[in-house]
Amino acid sequence: MKWNWQQKDWPNFSWEEGAIDELENRFIHQAGVLAGALRHLEEEDKTSLTIELISAEAVKTSEIEGEILSRDSVQSSVRRNFGLDADIRRVPLAEQGIAEMMVDLYRTCDAPLSHKKLYSWHKMLTKGRSDLSDVGRYRTHEEPMQVISGAIYAPNIHFEAPLSSYMHDEMSRFIEWFNSSASSGGRPLTALVRAGIAHLYFVCIHPFEDGNGRIGRAISEKALSQSLGQPTLIALSQTIQSNRKAYYRNLELNNKDMEITDWLRYFAEIVLEAQHYSLRLIDFLIAKTRLYDRLRGQFNARQEKVIARIFREGLGGFKGGLSAENYISITGISRATATRDLHDLVEKGALIRTGERRQTRYWLKIEEVVLTR
Repeated sequence: MKWNWQQKDWPNFSWEEGAIDELENRFIHQAGVLAGALRHLEEEDKTSLTIELISAEAVKTSEIEGEILSRDSVQSSVRRNFGLDADIRRVPLAEQGIAEMMVDLYRTCDAPLSHKKLYSWHKMLTKGRSDLSDVGRYRTHEEPMQVISGAIYAPNIHFEAPLSSYMHDEMSRFIEWFNSSASSGGRPLTALVRAGIAHLYFVCIHPFEDGNGRIGRAISEKALSQSLGQPTLIALSQTIQSNRKAYYRNLELNNKDMEITDWLRYFAEIVLEAQHYSLRLIDFLIAKTRLYDRLRGQFNARQEKVIARIFREGLGGFKGGLSAENYISITGISRATATRDLHDLVEKGALIRTGERRQTRYWLKIEEVVLTR
């Protein structure tokens, strides 16, 4: 069996012409909707959206690789990297590193790709790691770089990458392709085709000892941002993480052949779903502003704290809804006072109540905002 990089036409990927034209058009349309929706947000909410999406992407891109990070620590580090007020918590090195990389991606999305930039991202990503031989450079070990699952005595090899000795040449060719395929390059490609190829191409080379998936997804976001002339602010990694098995399955299905139409369709759908999530988040932030405008000055200090806490949970809110126990835990008050506060919030139209007795739960009552799709 040959891997794609062993094929005679590597790295000249092929795909059905026009196969994702409709998806490309939807991407451009939704990008315009996103840009228009952002104009409905106050500056504070725009900042909140940026911090929320970058922090979530940092956490989720790590989670895809099985690394669970503290969301609060990542968000605190992201805020510090933007020069914003943050809590005084001590942020672990792993959270610092991924936050630095994602903020750098946001700030330098329009710059050409280079070896130096990739080395810099790898240093950030592996901050505090002492188990790697090659940090901030391409891998140099002699043994094959393989993606394996299963028992040691009966391994299942999902992929084997080119030898380390080929890395600089392979990556020089990749970087030249990436920069020339930009809209301003000599061989421009459409947004979704370029982002999809960039990710698959990079992870098939697998140039680093660790962190290839995270850097590969960052490169795709860079490609999408360059196509729009601004940071995409979409939940790409969050969307991939929601069905991680499908992501790995599609990568594996497309690492032995140079024809990648199926991969491009899959990846394009992921991008569109990520855009849609961002639109929902903007809807949520606009609805938040409207709720506060409608009920300004009507909350006591306890209610204000709880409503703010629910909003911090994001689109999903509290898993299973807000309970009286949640309210008591957040405010430290008695059950009787919590019951009165919650009843008052329902009467004011801030919350909706569902269920009875122990199953009673409360949900934000926010106006649905329908942005033109």
